[in-house]
Amino acid sequence: MDFLQLLSCACIIFTVGMFTTGLTDLKKMKATQSADNVQFLPFLTTCLNNLGWLYYGLLKGDGTVISVNIIGACLQTLYIITYCHYTKDKRRVFSQTLTMVSVLCVGWVYFTVVIPSGEAQLSQLGLACSVFTISMYLSPLTDLLDIVRNKSVERLSFSLTVATFFTSTSWTLYGLQLHDYYIMVPNTPGIFTSLIRFFLFWWFGAIIPNKSSYKLVQI
Repeated sequence: MDFLQLLSCACIIFTVGMFTTGLTDLKKMKATQSADNVQFLPFLTTCLNNLGWLYYGLLKGDGTVISVNIIGACLQTLYIITYCHYTKDKRRVFSQTLTMVSVLCVGWVYFTVVIPSGEAQLSQLGLACSVFTISMYLSPLTDLLDIVRNKSVERLSFSLTVATFFTSTSWTLYGLQLHDYYIMVPNTPGIFTSLIRFFLFWWFGAIIPNKSSYKLVQI
């Protein structure tokens, strides 16, 4: 097995592992028969991100990107359906889901009808997916500022931080090996944000000894 195949396996294993962290929320909803204290938007945005990268993988013919994002989209769809079943605020969930579907439709028309097929289509799709992925990695930074102010890491998920670090690192190296900057660049911020979280666990983890520092919470 060469280095690229090893990286491909690592990308699949770590990314699917990160996607399955949502099973904790799924079990919680099933046990309580409620979607309270579970965030819906991360499921929706991750599903949208998966579908965008799936299209990119199909256009490029990259089996690793295709496999990971098929699994991711299926899992996120399962989380979305479960949330819709248990939530009391179905109107809000429906409007957010409708917005996502509208974005998908507009994106599909733009990238399949407006943009001619070929290198331009792949480049513009890769750029759009990269920007969206970077925004997802950087979105929790406001929560990190709250953690610094409160000097508590109980809102952070240690297991999710570990999964994000290894996932981001494997995809960054995978993109580097393929000379695909649309894969490499958007995953680099995930490494840095994970390192910041590790530092916060190290710095604040011992400050509150009577509380669980690694409470699993979706952020």
